[in-house]
Amino acid sequence: MVLVAALFANGQLTALTQTIGWAAIFFFASAAASAAYLTASEVFPLEVRATAIALFYAFGMVFAAGTPWLFGRLIGTGGPVPLAMGYGVAGLLMVAAGVVALRLGIDCEGRSLESISPPISTGLVATGTGIA
Repeated sequence: MVLVAALFANGQLTALTQTIGWAAIFFFASAAASAAYLTASEVFPLEVRATAIALFYAFGMVFAAGTPWLFGRLIGTGGPVPLAMGYGVAGLLMVAAGVVALRLGIDCEGRSLESISPPISTGLVATGTGIA
């Protein structure tokens, strides 16, 4: 996204190449968002996951309501640079989120949800290697 933003700001993209760039961004961002939704919450008990997903969805909708206004402001300022800066900031936020996931993420591949974090109602406690 940062690369496409820089190319856009410099006027080096045609309608076709910009569309291809956005398609590539969406391809990776969509897969990342789906993976994050399915795996990030697995480290929390079922009851916490349900509440967290509901709250994040609600806050996401509140922030999403302001994005048309923000996008309009970026477009209305004239020229491609402000809009490209918006894309650049979004790209840097994605990179930062990836770094946080690499540093703080828990490997959940091939493990059952119960071994990662059992429901609170069971009274069991998850350890790094299993359930105690």
